[in-house]
Amino acid sequence: MTTHRILHVDDEADIREIAVMCLELEPSFEVRGASSGAEALAVASEWVPDLVLLDVMMPGMDGPETLRRLREDARTAEVPVVFMTARTQSADVERFLGLGALGVIPKPFDPMALAGEARSYLDR
Repeated sequence: MTTHRILHVDDEADIREIAVMCLELEPSFEVRGASSGAEALAVASEWVPDLVLLDVMMPGMDGPETLRRLREDARTAEVPVVFMTARTQSADVERFLGLGALGVIPKPFDPMALAGEARSYLDR
């Protein structure tokens, strides 16, 4: 069985805890959480995930800036990133895709569907 590394980034501890717990229900996922863009960059550069689930609105470095910096690092430049956000108007989604995101998962997310959504992005 192939193991997939997933990095979930959200500044809210309760959301991060739920997401990581739900993703870990998938036996083939190895999951790490990060509480900020800076922490995500540090984890991603040494651990190199197969997928990053990234909150858009975070204090300090927001999701779009975190994505930009992931793309600047040769180790993480090709890692697919999916934004998780309540901002799901078509103009917002188009902007996120234009920044290089693979997709958008709406918040609040369905905890029981999250692993399946992550898998669908890994299978692309």
